Amino acid sequence: MRIPYELALGWRYTRAGRAARRNGFISFISGVSMLGIALGVAALIIVLSVMNGFQKEVRDRMLGVVSHIEIHGAGGGVLPDVERTLREARSHPQVVGAAPFISAQALVARGEDMRGALVRGIEPALEPQVTDLGGAAAPRALARLVPGAFGVVPGIELARALGVREGDAVTLIAPSGQVTPAGVVPRLKQMTVVGTFDSGHYEYDSALVLLHREDAARIFRLEGPTGVRLKLKDLHQAREVAAELAQTLTGPVVVRDWTRQNRTWFAAVQLEKRMMFIILTLIVAVAAFNLVSTLVMTVTDKRADIAILRTLGASPRSIMGIFVVQGAAVGVIGTLAGLLLGLGVALNIDVIVPALERALGASFLPRDIYLISRMPSDPQGDDILPIALISLVLAFLATLYPSWRASRVNPAEALRYE
Repeated sequence: MRIPYELALGWRYTRAGRAARRNGFISFISGVSMLGIALGVAALIIVLSVMNGFQKEVRDRMLGVVSHIEIHGAGGGVLPDVERTLREARSHPQVVGAAPFISAQALVARGEDMRGALVRGIEPALEPQVTDLGGAAAPRALARLVPGAFGVVPGIELARALGVREGDAVTLIAPSGQVTPAGVVPRLKQMTVVGTFDSGHYEYDSALVLLHREDAARIFRLEGPTGVRLKLKDLHQAREVAAELAQTLTGPVVVRDWTRQNRTWFAAVQLEKRMMFIILTLIVAVAAFNLVSTLVMTVTDKRADIAILRTLGASPRSIMGIFVVQGAAVGVIGTLAGLLLGLGVALNIDVIVPALERALGASFLPRDIYLISRMPSDPQGDDILPIALISLVLAFLATLYPSWRASRVNPAEALRYE
């Protein structure tokens, strides 16, 4: 099959500038344009993949501790009829687990060290149905939570901050205390650390304390659970299921799903992702419009060739097609190179980042700041496809004006000084 001469000449101009014909290398100016496009595309893919991975990693670790849906009493106190709420919630086809709980805030003290904590009273037998606490010791620690023993399972970071290990005693200080002639005295209860849990999420590992529900009810003087926690088959259906349960559950209850409980954090991540996409797309745009200078220089260099082609019968449209092919080739090659580089780094970032941290002696993700300590990556087709299309479109648009100028070259003027 005969290749159109516009395509053949466009490709020839791409790979062989005047100084490059002898050695066969890609012309320097085209190479710089390709490199700029490739680096811009690769940067977009890597950054968005890391942001996707960060969001997924934090979400998964968060849902290892918190539940997909929580049901609370309308007044914020004890849930009126826990058994009926459990029965009605479990009847929903999306619900695979349900467990009552007590939620309260308190202080945990060890000697002179004192930390604020979120206290969660749980049913150890039902807790695995609604959460996936990390760490091999967590299931055994939960099994040691028996009513009346007043055992406690703090997060591993909280245990480190207090300097406690299994078997040590800590003091739980409830804010709502007893009224005495001397004033309101907070209630204090000595608890025994029976184990720790490690969810991988710093916020919960440093502030959450688990104990048996009956012990929590005694300490905080509650007559029953303050809510019910649910686990779903599909966590992405949490908002829809929560809306359905809010309509079907009996009694004055408040239903909150995990997306609303952490709405501010997820909204911030989505906003940052959109802004990074816009900023890095501008980098790709700058690289793509470097093609304008590339093609302008090529048109100036090839004025005699253009004039000869015109005298041989080539139409202005064909001349324009030659330089469109040249610019499009640079855009396509740069985009493909950027896709390969970006995906190569994004898929191996769990190896690259630790190697850089060891080489530089630094930690890029301190756990107390970024919630997780490992650089995650999750390349998604919904991000990669728009990146490739935008890069190709910008490269094509950058070729139009120089190509149009080439088609307007006057053969007589171009050959006058040749």
